[in-house]
Amino acid sequence: MRNLLLSFYFTILILPLCAGTRCNENTIRVIVFGAHPDDCDLGAGGIAYMYAQLGHQVKFVSLTNGDMGHQDMGGGELARRRYNEAKEAGRRWGIQYEVLDNHDGELLPTLENRMKVIKLIREWHADIVIAPRTNDYHPDHRNTGVLVQDAAYLVIVPNILSSVPPLTKNPVFLYFRDRFQRPNPFRPDIAIDITEILAKKVDGLDAHVSQFYEWLPWTSQDLQNVPKDLAERKKWLLTAMEKRSAVNPEIKLSLEKWYGKQRAETVKQVEVFEICEYGKQPSEQDVRRLFPMIR
Repeated sequence: MRNLLLSFYFTILILPLCAGTRCNENTIRVIVFGAHPDDCDLGAGGIAYMYAQLGHQVKFVSLTNGDMGHQDMGGGELARRRYNEAKEAGRRWGIQYEVLDNHDGELLPTLENRMKVIKLIREWHADIVIAPRTNDYHPDHRNTGVLVQDAAYLVIVPNILSSVPPLTKNPVFLYFRDRFQRPNPFRPDIAIDITEILAKKVDGLDAHVSQFYEWLPWTSQDLQNVPKDLAERKKWLLTAMEKRSAVNPEIKLSLEKWYGKQRAETVKQVEVFEICEYGKQPSEQDVRRLFPMIR
């Protein structure tokens, strides 16, 4: 009876508490920030799925509710739709997804938003924090990068947001891959092979129907080419993601560093990250520990 009661106590009381804390020191905890629902998914959906499959914890956070990103709807109706899409993507990958109630197109690097980001990173006990760079076509993307950069040191400062315990060590901060060249081009410091799980990444992206099959094709004048059949449009999205995640010569060098030349030759699709100069500067050993899918 005593053992039964202890088992009940652990299951009902202790396990829920572990959701945002370090009950297992070997668990890697990753938090990813995007400006809109689907931003995190594009940049890190593949590794999110891989971490979850290995028993690690990932949380995606959209700093806006995406209530402007559609050609035919907007406001609360669109925000609710995008929230549900984000939650479904998280469910498909086995990760957590949070959407903050800031308006799309109006995100600013305010003190209030900075404190929200600090709070989220601390509460998640993050080992890795991923966000967009600050040179980007969309002001929400740029400001997401600024907010996360501004939190990079402050997450360990006890007198900043003293209501939430500070982290005892700074996480590694990373940037998503992007195509922008000015003022500095993206640097592929860490390249992760997602060739074998690209279809699983697309499975999560497929949950964002309003974006990948409606809004984004509309903005690129490609809406007429989106298949109506559900299976066919998923294949269409897979083809698009194959192009987006392709290997270039610079990424090939990064793959050779992490996987070796022989393995690098077989890699077709990747997710790539730049190490931010703020936060912990990881050694090669640190990177291999934090990215256990490199093998």
